Amino acid sequence: MAEKLYMIALSPTMTEGTLARWKVSEGQAFKAGSVLCEVETDKASMDYEAPKDGVLLKVLLAEGGRAAVGDVIGIIGKAGESPDALLAQLSPGAGGAGSKAGGTEAAAAAPTVAASAASASPVPGTAGPGLSRPVEPPVAAHAGPAPSSPLARVLAAELGVDIRTLRGTGPGGRVVKRDVEAAAAGGSGGPAPGRAGPVPAGARPGSGPSSSAVPRGPTGEQTVRMEPVAGKRAVIARRLSESFFSAPHYYLKRTVDAGRLLALREALADPEGRKPSINALLAKLAAAALAGHPAVNAGWKDEGAGKASVEYRSRVDIGLAVALPDGLITPVVRDCGSKGISRIDAEMSDLVAKAKGSGLSPEEYTGATFTITNLGGFGVEEFTAIINPPGSAILAVGAALDEPVALPDGTVAVRKRMRLTLGCDHRVIDGAVGAAFLRDLAGMIEEPGRALA
Repeated sequence: MAEKLYMIALSPTMTEGTLARWKVSEGQAFKAGSVLCEVETDKASMDYEAPKDGVLLKVLLAEGGRAAVGDVIGIIGKAGESPDALLAQLSPGAGGAGSKAGGTEAAAAAPTVAASAASASPVPGTAGPGLSRPVEPPVAAHAGPAPSSPLARVLAAELGVDIRTLRGTGPGGRVVKRDVEAAAAGGSGGPAPGRAGPVPAGARPGSGPSSSAVPRGPTGEQTVRMEPVAGKRAVIARRLSESFFSAPHYYLKRTVDAGRLLALREALADPEGRKPSINALLAKLAAAALAGHPAVNAGWKDEGAGKASVEYRSRVDIGLAVALPDGLITPVVRDCGSKGISRIDAEMSDLVAKAKGSGLSPEEYTGATFTITNLGGFGVEEFTAIINPPGSAILAVGAALDEPVALPDGTVAVRKRMRLTLGCDHRVIDGAVGAAFLRDLAGMIEEPGRALA
């Protein structure tokens, strides 16, 4: 019997997902446990495995489309079954992926402009908002433009393809992503009026530095390139906004002498000259300081009905903020207090490598009780950071710079100085508590031997 395929939560904090790629085509059979599609969750790409043997009868969410957990993204069943009865039950906002999922295919593939198309930016030559008009199914020479998915329209604008000239191969003749890519590769279609030209070869929206390039217009003319916010970037925006506006942040700043810390790093080099990272050293010292300040390793937990609790954690799990082309992710090294510097460094290196390859599992990037973010490698001297829930504090680390320092005997010497900024959630960490923790951490950085006391 045909049944709905729902978007499921593939990570602990996932509330919606972006369908990156279907691994099974309509009409194709699959086995239980095989991968149906690839879904981009909060901060990683995850495989969606088939719950049972069957056939993909209908795709309801196109590649690049978004859907909330619980939305319908497809229909599965046995070979030869019809999805029509279930399709009749689905409409935007009525249990299907709906207009929230930007790439949702029309439930019955009707040859009219769907609500999702009407809400999107109109393509030049098509009806605008409130002026939806019928569009004929694609034939050899259709009178009007074929229906298209929102992702196809965005991609067409990016690649300079006139989507009005394309014949769709999607359900009901809908123009989908692959049609636009084929047109761009074959040189068919011209730039849509008033739109940006093609992106550099090998680039795609959101793929990295090249995606920030905006084609230049005539001298004095402003040219704008729009890119929808989706996937990791959308989740990051939502979570950081929630953190900043729900947790009352305050910041404490302190400058430390990093000379002994840097000397320790040199002393810990292996026979091949490989040295532990500054972040690994900071993680170990932070864990030692947190042992004496359990309130800084705690977290706020809303329980509803106006009730809340403070969670005090016995273990120090430290997250390290890592920048990726499409957002930020925080791999977590567990139980730093019981591990040596070399082990922390090895685990941290492995996690960062996996993060850059989109290979982190949810367990590897969630649940940090304390976070370190270091922009010193970019020459940044000082900055503030937003707390990463469920933690209540984040340490922002600047570059170690040569600065003149007045010594107790009245002379002046040049020392390696580093600025620390501790961001705290005032619901959990009082100012004096945060200050005491930062004082002890600074003392351990200036004299790492204190961590052994």
